[in-house]
Amino acid sequence: MTANVAPPSNQLNRTAILIVLALGTFILGLSEFSMMPMLPLISETFGSTPSQSGYAISAYALGVVVGAPILMLTTANMRKRKALLIFLSLMCISNSLSAFATSLEQLVLFRFLSGLPHGAYFGAAILLASEIAPAGKRASFMSKVFMGLTIATIVGVPVVTLVGQNLSWRYCLAGAGVLAFIAFIFVYKVVPNIENTKPSNLLNEFGVLKNKLVWSILGIVIIGFGGVFCIYTYVADTILEVTETAPYTISIAMVMFGIGSTLGNYVLGKAADKSAIKTTGLVLVCTIVFAFAYVTASYNIWLLYGVIFFIGCSLGLATLVQTLLMDVSPNGHAMIGALVQCAFNVANAIGPWVGGIAIAQGAAPNQTGYVAAALFVGGFIMWLLSYLQMSNKSFVAKEA
Repeated sequence: MTANVAPPSNQLNRTAILIVLALGTFILGLSEFSMMPMLPLISETFGSTPSQSGYAISAYALGVVVGAPILMLTTANMRKRKALLIFLSLMCISNSLSAFATSLEQLVLFRFLSGLPHGAYFGAAILLASEIAPAGKRASFMSKVFMGLTIATIVGVPVVTLVGQNLSWRYCLAGAGVLAFIAFIFVYKVVPNIENTKPSNLLNEFGVLKNKLVWSILGIVIIGFGGVFCIYTYVADTILEVTETAPYTISIAMVMFGIGSTLGNYVLGKAADKSAIKTTGLVLVCTIVFAFAYVTASYNIWLLYGVIFFIGCSLGLATLVQTLLMDVSPNGHAMIGALVQCAFNVANAIGPWVGGIAIAQGAAPNQTGYVAAALFVGGFIMWLLSYLQMSNKSFVAKEA
């Protein structure tokens, strides 16, 4: 039997744990976002249409929605290190299988399997980060774990895109599998094998669903974050059809988004340590302004880069929302971790969908900024409802 290891008490141990946990979220970001630029290559390999190849993306999102609650709940009382090792094993196997798919149907199936551990790993890693954080540093510690995904948008996706274009998309998925195996070894060596600080049970986990505050805060993600994905999905079309600059500027815009998301994640994580609810409201107001600015800025590539950078900064809201949910629900954190990941994937479906409807009705690609602004307004309304409820329960007074 393995002896318990005391929680880390010095900054070096905490830093090492956060880096290892962030490596896992980097792999998740690589697995999820790298498929989008590789769709033409997959279509060429299997002789499929772009819409058919797109099922590989939808299958991953479906896997996240299905896997997050099931895996989080079944491992809720498991030691965090053991749970993380299970999730990394699934990431390694499923990505490796995807690399060797011999048909589009196989790839779609393996991509579904790849999505299963996504939300569960995120949830377990963020909960572990919150447990080892010093007093008053919980939000910033959780943001450091999330930073792995944002760095993947800056470095990982452009690199695997080049690899896919010059070698094969299979190398990209195989690489994700290898990285998952490396992360498995580091988690085993670095993450302490400690008991859960808050044992859970199914009644506590499902009891979260009765909390109205939980649903209004999730509404911030489901509606508000739809605005981020609405703009992000149609950036390439905006640049080609409205800005009318060279195709390589699309990559630069994606990098600007990634830099913004990384910086925003860090800065907003720091701000959330002081007041997550007030910071969330301020950021949502800023996103509304930048969504409107996106429409006119799209006629100048330099202005467009700037707006996309600030839209990317809003991804830092992910840590804020997680912090708010943990504040309003002392129990059921495994369910909360699952719900957050499901909410983000619903937003990832809603944003492109409503943006696509606007374009189908004759709107120019840059006018998705108006649609995004409407979604951000919806997110702000959900924030306002949450703020009023938290004020009545003295949460705001406790934070101040």
